[in-house]
Amino acid sequence: MPDRQIVAMGGVPDDTLLDYVLGLARGPRVLYVPTAGMEDANYAVLWYERLAGRASMTLVRFSPWPPADLHDLAMSHDLVLVTGGNTANALAIWRTHGFDETLREAWETGVLLSGWSAGMICWFEHGVTDSFGPELAPLECLGFLPGSACPHYDGEEQRRPVYTRLVADGFPAGVAADDDVALHYVGTELREVVTTRTGATAYRVGPEGEEALTARLLQ
Repeated sequence: MPDRQIVAMGGVPDDTLLDYVLGLARGPRVLYVPTAGMEDANYAVLWYERLAGRASMTLVRFSPWPPADLHDLAMSHDLVLVTGGNTANALAIWRTHGFDETLREAWETGVLLSGWSAGMICWFEHGVTDSFGPELAPLECLGFLPGSACPHYDGEEQRRPVYTRLVADGFPAGVAADDDVALHYVGTELREVVTTRTGATAYRVGPEGEEALTARLLQ
């Protein structure tokens, strides 16, 4: 059975972090999924430019409807890259069209799943999100990885206090990632934490508080 891999990133990756993710994929074919970001065309162009010379990118859109070959399209790629944005909206759309099940099948057959912000938390059982308004709130996610997750831990002022309070009050324990940080999972086990910024890292967060994890600095 091929390795089931997920790379969950706390914020938008810089080029070094992007190359780290691409290096874990079994090949150069990237399926870019901007559902959470309202399928912004300008942002898609930016990503075509970023991946030029690095990988072959295919854009998948669900508006006005997904492609008829959505399942086969996902299965034929090496990396599924999910953008930030409104996680709740993305999950609702994916579930409506069965893309949640396709993602799980892709993961189980060796397609690397990755993303930042919404594309970080979507893989976990639960996440902390601003999908419902400016106030952060809990959200049930896909459940490929156990526990909960919080992105932008050092990048947005309310992330740390809200997440730690939720967990202290009974929300499932989990992990938090600063911007410029990625968590690499093999199966459902955390293999390593990497960062491109000195001092940035990830944390395990439980009812008793947070524990900083050791992050390898990418050069």
